[in-house]
Amino acid sequence: MSAPEIRPTLEADLPAITAIYQQAVREGTATFELEPPDLAEMTRRYRALIDGGYPYFVAILDGRLAGYAYAGAYRPRPAYRFTVENSIYLDPGFHRRGIGGLLLERLITECEARGFRQMIAVIGDSANAGSIGVHTKGGFKMIGTHPSVGLKFGRWLDTVMMQRALGEGAKTVPGT
Repeated sequence: MSAPEIRPTLEADLPAITAIYQQAVREGTATFELEPPDLAEMTRRYRALIDGGYPYFVAILDGRLAGYAYAGAYRPRPAYRFTVENSIYLDPGFHRRGIGGLLLERLITECEARGFRQMIAVIGDSANAGSIGVHTKGGFKMIGTHPSVGLKFGRWLDTVMMQRALGEGAKTVPGT
C-alpha cells in the first residue's frame, strides 16, 4: 500500500468531504448529528474554521480522498482560546489502514505550530474502539465518559472525552 498524501484541504475537496460526513451521520454514531448537512453547509463550516485560523487536512490515497481532519474551537469563551477540539472522519473503504493516525499526527503538529496548548477529543459512542485507539496511540489520555447523553438510532449513546497537551501544554502561560 502506498502512503497517503496529507495536505491542506481545498474547497474542491468539499464534495468528497460532504459525502464522507453524510454517510457518518446516516449510518454511524461518531457524530450525534441527525440530519446530514449539504455541501453549502459543509462549505460554510469549512470557511468558518479556515477564517478562524484553524487547520483542516485531507488524506489522499490512490487518487481518492480517504479522509479528513480538522481542529476547531473547543468552546467559544475567550478563556478556551488555547484549546481545540479535533475531528477525524474516514471513508469506510479506508478504515484500519493507519490513515486516521496520520491525519491526527499532522493535525497535532499544525496545532502546536499555531500556539494551541490542549487538544480535546469528544468521541461519539463509547463503543467506538477505532477512534479511542487512534487517540490513545496519538498520546491522548482518557479524561471521562458522559453516559447516555445522545439519543440516535433509538438508543442512548455515551461520549468519551480524551485530552492531549500540545507543545508546552500547561507548563507555561502563552506569551510569557
